[in-house]
Amino acid sequence: MTSDILIKYFPEITPVQQAQFARLQELYTLWNSQINVISRKDIDLLYERHVLHSLGIAKVMTFLPGENVLDVGTGGGFPGIPLAILFPETRFHLVDSIGKKIKVVNEVAAALGLKNVKATHARAEEIKEQFDFVVSRAVTQLKDFYPWVKGKFSKQSKNKLPNGILYLKGGDLTQEIADAGLTVQQYHLKDYFEEEFFETKQVIYVKE
Repeated sequence: MTSDILIKYFPEITPVQQAQFARLQELYTLWNSQINVISRKDIDLLYERHVLHSLGIAKVMTFLPGENVLDVGTGGGFPGIPLAILFPETRFHLVDSIGKKIKVVNEVAAALGLKNVKATHARAEEIKEQFDFVVSRAVTQLKDFYPWVKGKFSKQSKNKLPNGILYLKGGDLTQEIADAGLTVQQYHLKDYFEEEFFETKQVIYVKE
C-alpha cells in the first residue's frame, strides 16, 4: 500500500505534502528497525493503519493557522506527524514519556523539514503551555486521560468546535464513555473511509 491512498481522501494535498507523505514509509521502516515504534506486522500497512487513521481527525476538524495542538503519548509521531504535514501553519507539540520514541519523532520531522513540530520527552502533566486542541490515539481509558490534560486549554476558541480533545479510539466505547462521565461527540471513521480497518474506529470529541 502506498501514499496514494491519502490522495483518494485528501485530494487537496499539495505536491510538497504528497512528497512528504510518500517519504514516511522509508523513514519509519528505517527507524522501526532500530527502535520499535510500530508493530512489525503493521509497517507494510503504514498508510492505512497509522497515517490515514491519524488523518481521521482532519475529517472532523480543520486546524487553523496559528492554532496550537498537543499530541499526548505520540509514540513514533501519530497522530501528530501526519497532521503536521497536512496543516503546516498549525503548531504541533508532540509529547511521550519514552525518550527513544521522541528521538524517532525528531528524526522524522527533521528529515521531512517540518518546522511546525516540537517534540518533548515528558509526561502530559508536565507540559505547562496552553493549547487549542489535544489529540491522541488510544493511549488509555478516557476517564484516565482527561485529568492529564484538564486545564491545558486556551480560553479563547477560534474554530468550528470549541477547544477540546480529539481522541482516536476503536471498538465499542459505550462503557468507556459512561465511565468517564464526560459529554462527548462521536464521529465514526467508517463514514469517511471505506477500508474495513475503519469499521469500528472513531474520533471522540470532548469539549474542554
